Amino acid sequence: MSVRGLNAWYGESHALHGVDLDIWPGETITLLGRNGVGKTTTLRAIMGIIRKRTGTITLDGKDIMRVPLHRIAYAGLGFVPEERGIFATLNVHENLLLPPVVARDGQSAMSLDEIYELFPNLHERRNSPGTKLSGGEQQMLAIARILRTGVKVLLLDEPTEGLAPVIVQRIGEVLLDQKHGHAAFLQFHQHIA
Repeated sequence: MSVRGLNAWYGESHALHGVDLDIWPGETITLLGRNGVGKTTTLRAIMGIIRKRTGTITLDGKDIMRVPLHRIAYAGLGFVPEERGIFATLNVHENLLLPPVVARDGQSAMSLDEIYELFPNLHERRNSPGTKLSGGEQQMLAIARILRTGVKVLLLDEPTEGLAPVIVQRIGEVLLDQKHGHAAFLQFHQHIA
């Protein structure tokens, strides 16, 4: 994925100024910064959630800047927001089944068995409502839900914020394992302890 001259606005407020970045298969990029510097805005603009934007965004050489949000996802770009987006009325298993598989061009989606192998806690809690999970389990579910789709590039907003060190380590291990499977990750953190 390549981003060139990305600008974004919230109403009349010019919030993002000329962001450039490239991310290749198997690569992880982490952007660090304090609150308010535009980390989340960058992710939301790349994903197309912020519609008032300019610049160029290409995924596998195809321009996705003016592509509708659902087509951006089908192109292979996944997003795990800081607020996780777990569906309260669905259990863990149903949350995992919800997103469509978007894998194409030799990419493969993960089966539920593979997801449960990566995250044994989710298997144990598969019949629990998503909102009854701990914060760490909810974050695992949010990441697992997108990994299952077979995306090429995964955007993660504050993936370890407020989590216990053992959960942070497990999430890091899973992402490192997926990186070797040629997925690329762009993750943003306020701070690293």
